[in-house]
Amino acid sequence: MFSKKMLWGSLIALVLLTGTSGVTLAEIPAHLSQTSQFHRIEQPLGLKVGVAIGGLALIGLELWWFLLYKSSES
Repeated sequence: MFSKKMLWGSLIALVLLTGTSGVTLAEIPAHLSQTSQFHRIEQPLGLKVGVAIGGLALIGLELWWFLLYKSSES
């Protein structure tokens, strides 16, 4: 079914695509890993609107591609 070479290649690709590294929580300094609260970062309204429009456009493209696209072969 799967060869060892294919399995290792898939695992390595997964690690590279997700950006996972060998750093563990024990290696992160204590003052960086333990924060008492989150800090709010306010984003400009134009950026929020742009991200929302981009997301809706991608959803629309996906719906068109899988539900409405008619190939010329059939």
